[in-house]
Amino acid sequence: RRMASAGASAGQRASREQFRARALPVLATAGLAIGVSQLGREEDKSQCLFGGTNKVEEAIKETEDKFANYWPRNIMILFGPPGAGKGTHGPKIEDLLGIPQLSTGDMLRAAVAAQTDVGKKAQAVMKAGGLVSDDIVVGIIRDRIREPDCRFGFILDGFPRTLVQARALDKMLSEEGAAVTKVVELQVPDGVLEERICGRWIHKKSGRSYHVKFAPPKSMKLGPDGKPVPESMKDDATGEPLIQRPDDTAQALTKRLASYHGETVPILDHYRPHGVVKEVNANQSMDGVWNEVLGSLSR
Repeated sequence: RRMASAGASAGQRASREQFRARALPVLATAGLAIGVSQLGREEDKSQCLFGGTNKVEEAIKETEDKFANYWPRNIMILFGPPGAGKGTHGPKIEDLLGIPQLSTGDMLRAAVAAQTDVGKKAQAVMKAGGLVSDDIVVGIIRDRIREPDCRFGFILDGFPRTLVQARALDKMLSEEGAAVTKVVELQVPDGVLEERICGRWIHKKSGRSYHVKFAPPKSMKLGPDGKPVPESMKDDATGEPLIQRPDDTAQALTKRLASYHGETVPILDHYRPHGVVKEVNANQSMDGVWNEVLGSLSR
């Protein structure tokens, strides 16, 4: 009997942990501190409240349905120039809010691979050597955000890039009964970005990233001009050569930044009257940036 009781108790604990894992992002998204604290009650109270696996599942389903139906979806757009830290802080926002970060490139490839209607259209355009139209991209986003993991919201990265795309996105979202609720821009001076970007070296196979100043490989040697000797730049783990991306140069960065500023400012101005735009100083310590990101996410 003791063994059976211990097994049941372990199963109940597992159920409660599952409930916490699934419900906490929902509660965090809505900012319900009371709800979060209730999840941490003493074991006997939690057991009385949910009364077993079936009731735990019912409580989870009821909570999810309530937030999906009665709270606005948390629809975010994350902006930032190359090297501002979107790749660092985007995943942390995902984990915090329990909503996915959507890359237009990833969505496009997935739609083509799945051979959806809009994916077939995109594939035909690309095979013909053309550029995928805004209508097709918006259609791909529409299909993606109808998937279950987006029911509470999502983060858009890499879209919209133009004011025309922003208006097309707004129109599509309104047809879905939703709207952009937060626009976060990571701000870094162009001069700082040049140092960040132009010092990057990567290991192509693994994606491991190094920086001549902030995270140099162990093998790095400097030449008489104070710059790293290219032949000395090797991956710490494999000893294989590192490379620099073709667009990680001062000349390419200048063009990328000019394009970013020219396209992004009108989009921010478009959303600013709605009170959803938040600027984050990304030219500080990582902890400092994250604290500002957290502040920008509050309702």
